[in-house]
Parts: sequence; structure tokens; C-alpha cells
Amino acid sequence: SPSTSRQQNQPQGHYGLTSPISLAPPSDKDHIHTQKLIEAMKPFGVFEDQEELYHRTTVLGKLNNFVREWISELAESKNLPPSLTEQVGGKIFTFGSYRLGVHTKGSSDIDALCVAPSHVERSDFFQSFFEKLKNQEEVKNLRAIEDAYVPVIKFEFDGIEIDLVFAKLSLPTVSDDLDLRDDSCLKSLDIRCIRSLNGSRVTDEILRLVPNLENFRLTLRAVKLWAKRRGVYSNIMGFLGGVSWAMLVARICQLYPNALASTLVNKFFLIFSKWDWPKPVLLKRLEESFLNLPVWDPRVNPSDRYHVMPIITPAYPQQNSTYNVSVSTRAVMVEEFQRGLEVTDEILKGKSDWSKLFEPLNFFQKYKHYIVLTASAFTEEHHLNWIGLVESKIRVLVGNLERNEFITIAHVQPQSFPGNEVLYKQSGYVSMWFLGLVFKKAESAVKTNIDLTHGIQSFTDTVYRQASALNILKEGMKIEATYVKRKQLHYFLPAGTLQKRKKQRVSDISQNNSGLQCKRSSLVESCSDVSKDRDSRTPSNSSSLSKISKLDTSTAEAERLLLILWPNSKSQVSPTEMEATVALRTSGPPIGCTIPGYNTVCQLRTCFVQGQHKLSGTLITDPKSASPKQHYSPTSKVSHPPTSGECPQKAIDGEKARRGGLGQGGLKVVLITDALSSKELPDSSSPVPTNSIRIIKRSIKLTLNG
Repeated sequence: SPSTSRQQNQPQGHYGLTSPISLAPPSDKDHIHTQKLIEAMKPFGVFEDQEELYHRTTVLGKLNNFVREWISELAESKNLPPSLTEQVGGKIFTFGSYRLGVHTKGSSDIDALCVAPSHVERSDFFQSFFEKLKNQEEVKNLRAIEDAYVPVIKFEFDGIEIDLVFAKLSLPTVSDDLDLRDDSCLKSLDIRCIRSLNGSRVTDEILRLVPNLENFRLTLRAVKLWAKRRGVYSNIMGFLGGVSWAMLVARICQLYPNALASTLVNKFFLIFSKWDWPKPVLLKRLEESFLNLPVWDPRVNPSDRYHVMPIITPAYPQQNSTYNVSVSTRAVMVEEFQRGLEVTDEILKGKSDWSKLFEPLNFFQKYKHYIVLTASAFTEEHHLNWIGLVESKIRVLVGNLERNEFITIAHVQPQSFPGNEVLYKQSGYVSMWFLGLVFKKAESAVKTNIDLTHGIQSFTDTVYRQASALNILKEGMKIEATYVKRKQLHYFLPAGTLQKRKKQRVSDISQNNSGLQCKRSSLVESCSDVSKDRDSRTPSNSSSLSKISKLDTSTAEAERLLLILWPNSKSQVSPTEMEATVALRTSGPPIGCTIPGYNTVCQLRTCFVQGQHKLSGTLITDPKSASPKQHYSPTSKVSHPPTSGECPQKAIDGEKARRGGLGQGGLKVVLITDALSSKELPDSSSPVPTNSIRIIKRSIKLTLNG
């Protein structure tokens, strides 16, 4: 086959930064496992049929001709010489999943790049080209997002969703044989054009750096399906997006250039479940250029040193594609890598089948404590704008939560859910996100006080400030953060969503091998102490090798694997013993309604609305405290079990809340809230515009009693 001949003709050992771990050819059993993998993926619609593929190709051809026609018309309107007008050209390039060859059936959009010659301005793209698209009968759902990080026009062209970005080159014409991989095409471009070109340049470079495209594509399809099913596919939420997953798979293909997809999937989980994060994943060496553009380089850029899971794009200017990843989201992904390794080991030994790998995460049975974040607006149009903004800032909420010393994990479910009928009647159009929480058990009986004021305010301030800056803030736009226990989730979600597929309760994640119990160091501490921490816990070569040798690998392969994972094994520590010392980019303690510490006796529902801020709850007294404590209960004058029509904030029986007994570890939580006087509200901490929003700040303090 073409792929086999290409594989044999490639110069082995020339992919990536290191030589391959194994050059072993596939066995008959590997072929059987790979075919079974293909069959297991088919029901999920990951393979597009020829008719659909032909339709996409036809649409792209029409769009390419459409762009060339527009650029030519623009040249005439700007009085360019007729000889040049006929040759100005213009071209559509694709990138992302379509260019990689892993787009899925039906649902995948196409990421495309419009490359224009020097006489075309970005304003032309968002004005005259936008108007030309608007007049096309085949174009539907047209919208421009000009102020995005990478400005884009989104639309449907003959039923195919297109995300089209723009870049103009410093060339009078754009020929059909233009190669964007040449760094000279970046010369004299503004940063937005460079960002637009980067998608296509990175995708093409990934394809150039893998030894076998067919094996790479099949493996990537499997990994992307697994990531979506397990809830770890979302760049905006702090997990990984498509290009990051592609780079991880490409690195595995470099290390096992002759392996088939079944083996590559297993090696993917093996390598990255034991990877020494934050050591970066690179497909090739970082390159310098005469253009002197900023690139990812922790030796030069201090901020790059605090990325917790760097995966570096291979095209100049090299960037970290995973800057949104936090300690919590990395911990969740490493835990999933470990599960994937266990499952694929069983599959390759004939003890299980591939369907087990793609079982969905039962997120709502995994944790005991949850934060429910709701965003609502009165009209559908306002709601769409509002939830897009809130969703883009949820990683700030995660960062605030995980910075609290009592919170081990803050795990956001990337999927949003529509509000139920009760919420709709109260707030209009509603979307909900859920965050699972794990709390660290107190190690002593010392009373601990926690002030959450800044954390709660910082998240809402961030959202409202951004909404005001974008001029999308409207009357009725609202954010609510509610703490609930697992047994209360049914007030928000239908029974089908909460159905128990399998018990997979969270274990003590702080003891997990993946380094989930992380040092919450300051930025300075994490820079100065990282080498000391590693040196003080350095494993010997033999101990590291013994861990790897327990895996299903040969001794020679285990030794090469050791060098890949810990290249300086005399001065490096394995990821099973490493504690993260990399500080977070986000700031502020956690937002939350309570510390659901261990059979909590209180719930605080915080509601930030344009024009008001309300805290719902009823003052009660803890009879077991040495002195009376005031804290909030979710009872709100309700002493009976709630009916289906009642608001979730009334969900706990009032008598249970008043009893307030001890929970796990003999701990109980007391919440004290005090309104701050206006003198105590410094302007510097209140970035929300006062002319459109009035938010009353309150001091929210938690006390953990042993």
C-alpha cells in the first residue's frame, strides 16, 4: 500500500528530538487489534463517507473561486493596473481537523484561511467580503467576530459550517503554488495575520513530522473520540483542543514509527501517564528566525515558566498551545491517561474490548461535592452572547478554586446544560456548568478560617468587566454560583443525565500517582525551588527502570523509554514522585458558596445580577460550638423536603441543616458573612463599571472546626 511504502522509505530515526523507542514491525495480532479498534469507532460516526467528503471538497472549491473573484473586484475598485488585476490571485487554505484528515461525519466544521495579496486590507475582508457573502443564496447564519483573538467570519456554505480567518501577505499576487511553510511569508505582517497563518502552518508541519500518515490519522481519531467521551476535550475550559491532541499523537508516532494504531493508542497512554510535566512536548527543536517574533522560551520569558502542561507548536513562531491548562485540569487528564493505560493493557491482552475505552465519564457520580454555575439572560440573542463570554472565563473560576489550600481538585465538565423549566420561569434563558470538587482532609484539630471574599468577587468582576468592554452587557444578564451535594443534582438535571452507569467514585486524589497533590507555591518559590525539590528526591536509574520494566516492554525498550521520559535520570525525578511547583497564571482564592467539607451544615447561594447582589440563606446557631456562630443554611424558611417546583437553594431539609452533625474526619463547617461598609471597598478591587452595575460586596468567611 502507499502508506506502507512511504513508511519503509522514510529515514528511520529522523523524526522528532530523539531516536525512536522501538522500530518493531507490527505483528499479526496488532493488525487484528487495529481492525477491532476501527470497528469499535464506527458507531460513533468518526469516519466520513465518500459522498460527504466530495460535498466538502466541492464547497471548498466554490469558496476558493468566490474569494478570487472578490479579490479581483477589489483590485479594480482600487484602480490597480489591469495587468495586475488579472493576476492578483488569492487562495483558501484549510487547517485543523479537516486538513489533518480526521474530521468526523456530519458535525465537523471546516477551519479555513483566506490568503490575500497586499492591496487587500482586513477591513475589506470584514466589510466588502462580508457583504458579498451576505448576498449569496448558499450562505446561511453569517456572523463576523472581528474583535476575537483570531478574527473570524463564521457561516454555513451549502450546509457546511465554515470558520474563515484572514491574512494578507506582503506580496502583490498570491499564486496557486504558494507554500505557507516558508517563514518569509510572515515578513512585515501584523500580529493578527501571523496568528491567522499559524493554524495552517502548524497543521502542515505536524503532517510533515509524522512517519506514517495513515497510522497517525487513525490513532488521532481514536484519541479524540476517547477525549470527548471522557470529558477532557476543550481548550477553552482548560483541557486540550484538537491541535494539542494532534501534537501528542504525532510525538508517539515519532517514537514508534512502525507501530499500528492499536499499539500507538496504548503507547500514547503509557508515555503521557508517566510524562514528567511540566517538561514540554516538542515535535522538533525550537528554531530561531531573522523575523525575531516572540516564541515560547522559558529561558527568556518568565511567564512561560509557569505553564503546567506545555505542548509546543512546531511552526515558527513556536507557541504553547495549552496555556489554558491548570493544575486541576492537568490532574484530571493524567488520571484519565492512567485509566486509558489500564484499559488498553487489558484490551491488548485479550481481557477486554475497545468499547470499554470509549465508555463515557460518569461525571455526576464521580464527586460528592459540586458547584453549579448558571448564566441567564432575558432574550435568546442576549443569552448566546452572555454564555459565550461566561464559558470563556470559567477557567478563571477553576483557577480561583484550586488555589485554595483546602481544595485538591476543581474539575469542570466541559459540556453545558440548559436550565430546567423552573429556572426558565425565574431567569429566562439559562445555561449551566458543573464543577466537581475534592477537598483535602484537615491534618489537625486546629480551627482554620478562610476568607473567600476576593475569590467570589474576582470571577464575577472579570466577567462583567469583559462584558462591559465588549458592550454586550444587558439588563437581566445574571451569574449564579451554587454549592450542592451529589444527591441534590436532580434538582438541576434530568434523571437520564444522572443515571448511574457504573460506580466510579473519586479516590483520594491527593495520593494519586500523577502528582495531584500540588504545592501551591508563589511564583518566586516555584522558580527558585523547582531544581532543589527535584534534586532532593532524585531516583536512581535502577529504581526508575524497575518501574518501567514492570510494563509490557522489553528491557531495551524500557531503557529507551526511560531516556525519553527522564533524559537526565541522575538529576530528574519521575512523575510518580514529583510534586508540581509551577505556579498558576490565574489569580485569587476560590469562588464558591461553601466549603462542602465533610457533611456540611450550610449552603450559600451567591447571585450576581446587573444592579443587585443577593445572598440567600437563613441565620442559624450551631449548638455544638463553644460560642454561638452565625452561618447560612439553605433552608430559607423551608423545613420540609422540597417539591419539584421549588428552587434548588431550598433543597436541604431544614431540620438536618440545624442538626449540623460532624462529617468525615470529624470536621464541620461554620460560615460567617458580614457586609462590608462602603469605606472598606477599595476602587482598585472593583473594576466593574459603576455606571451600569452595582454589586454589594460582602465578607464571606469560613471556619473549619476539628
